[in-house]
Amino acid sequence: MPQYLRNAFLALFVVGILLMNSCASRKDLVYFQPDSTALHTSYELNAPKLQAGDILTISVTADDVRATLPFNQVSPYQGGAGNVQAANPFIPTYALDVKGEIDFPKLGKVKLGGKTRTEAIDYLREEVSKYVVDPGVSIEIRNFRITILGEVRNPGTFPINNDRITLLEALGMAGDLTINGVRSNVLVVREQNGVKQEYRVDLTKRDALNSPAYYLAQNDVIYVEPNGARIQSSRYTQNTSVFVSIAGVIISVIAVLVRN
Repeated sequence: MPQYLRNAFLALFVVGILLMNSCASRKDLVYFQPDSTALHTSYELNAPKLQAGDILTISVTADDVRATLPFNQVSPYQGGAGNVQAANPFIPTYALDVKGEIDFPKLGKVKLGGKTRTEAIDYLREEVSKYVVDPGVSIEIRNFRITILGEVRNPGTFPINNDRITLLEALGMAGDLTINGVRSNVLVVREQNGVKQEYRVDLTKRDALNSPAYYLAQNDVIYVEPNGARIQSSRYTQNTSVFVSIAGVIISVIAVLVRN
């Protein structure tokens, strides 16, 4: 066989290999593929816990509004004493210190760190009930946010309005994974009490719904790594397409010459 034909076939072979490597199969893309895994996900067991650095808004309500005023340190810039609403920017906030404590009006130092938001509400309600008849307590985390990086359509940091959000909901906020994202090895980095933990989640398996990282905590970071095709494509320069086009023209010319 002439040398130029060997070169042409070699070029076609290389192009074919590249195309094959860039193809993704169904098992690489489909979420939660059927299997016999039993689901036992429980939000109550995986609810995020308050920790140092969390910023809270706390309001106390009761039938006797005047009895709640000592607990609702309303800013003088806010109209209507006792009319406490979480959306009001003038409501004072409470930051958990390194011990997980806040300095709450009338009660003094109160330890909320290590408790879920629901547990903190129950605990604070019990303490306030020593001074107020049948009080209601509301707690919101003001700095609850998550960060999503890597192969998603809209990476970034997203503020969350409540403390219950799943990994799927977070990825949905980022526009879902791109076709180049590895679904079988999503990384969730979580910091609790100053210690970082890593969780690997395989979204192609139903067992992902049982992961401790399925329900996210404040300040979680999610990273979706690129697949082989994406990494491979990044190695080529912008001139690669030009070279491929030239190779195609050369092969076409050779084919015409051979026929003639």
